[in-house]
Amino acid sequence: MYRTLINRLVSLRVYPRVNIHLSTPKLKQASSKNVQQTKSSDTNDEVKFDYVNNTGIILLNKPKTLNALSLSMIHQIYPKMKEWESDGKTKLVIMKSTTSKAFCAGGDIKALLARTSEGERLRREFFSEEYKLNHLIGNYRLPYIAIINGITMGGGCGISVHGPFRIATETTTIAMPETAIGLFPDVGGSHFLPRLPSNLGVFLGLTGYRLRGIDNVHAGIGTHFVSTNKLEEIERKLLEIPNVNHDSVKAFLNQHANVTNAHERFSLEPELSLINELFSINTKDVETIFEKLKLNGSEFALKQLSILEKMSPTSLKLTFEQIKRGKNLNLKDCLIMEYRLVQNVMNGHDFFEGVRAVLVDKDNKPQWKPNSLKNVSDKEIEQYFEKPSSNEDLQLI
Repeated sequence: MYRTLINRLVSLRVYPRVNIHLSTPKLKQASSKNVQQTKSSDTNDEVKFDYVNNTGIILLNKPKTLNALSLSMIHQIYPKMKEWESDGKTKLVIMKSTTSKAFCAGGDIKALLARTSEGERLRREFFSEEYKLNHLIGNYRLPYIAIINGITMGGGCGISVHGPFRIATETTTIAMPETAIGLFPDVGGSHFLPRLPSNLGVFLGLTGYRLRGIDNVHAGIGTHFVSTNKLEEIERKLLEIPNVNHDSVKAFLNQHANVTNAHERFSLEPELSLINELFSINTKDVETIFEKLKLNGSEFALKQLSILEKMSPTSLKLTFEQIKRGKNLNLKDCLIMEYRLVQNVMNGHDFFEGVRAVLVDKDNKPQWKPNSLKNVSDKEIEQYFEKPSSNEDLQLI
């Protein structure tokens, strides 16, 4: 059983930065006994849908893979959200997990690794549909709450951070660790990362640093905080809010899920001024960030330098450039830009090498090409932002 589970976990985009527990978690029951459950069309029940008191509830239900987001899951979630948005009776949508271990630990990329024409088609479809879901959430007309309990990384951020309400708990762990596998912080990372305070977005995007618990609210990724022992009560009360709209949901969460109630400071607070300086979005380039870290010489700076030296040089440069550009773009244009980027990255070397080294062979010794920042030219980086000649741009409504 453990071998099977490990093989399934290999498909996770974010596996190297997650502490995996081999025990299968018990599923949490819906917060209301009167919930009428509508089964998903997928026989494996990767996603379940509940509906109570004019509230649509999406339950991510792949506990063995920490809810790795697959194309089939996206194909179920997107139309259901569109249906609720337009049915005239749904007032609120909540997305949560059936396991306390993870909200969503990233995109399920196992099916995307084949270097074949079919693999290329699947990669185009997966990222296109994933980004369309990210865009829908970012522009959703109904109040949307993501309960980001447990591990939330990569694709999990894409289905949470663009919504107006993100409830974190003490078990929440958030990261964008894509530079470790030759990718970049996609799913709208170019939009939300540059909008975090104190240049935290540049820091998180380059290093893959993991934010835990209440730190996610202090950093601006979570909007509210609820202890896990109060989560079920909060969920139940959410279903009882009269006259549901964005303002009433916000007022309720501000009263019952206010971060100040937790009385915990930001663990990165002592380093915030350093992060703001060393990872400034106005820095010329990644090489300059490396130089500033070396010159600073503090324990914190040298630790980040050591981490960055292991990442794909191409990914580091792409990430910094996408964040710089994304600062002045709306979510739609960021996702269109990222779709160009991801198609070009998929035609390259580092993503497949990173996945091989981290997820398949697990030797953790990726052979990046180029293998140093100085060998990644500005011209090469610029080409990644161009539309691939054989592909259309991402179409968003």
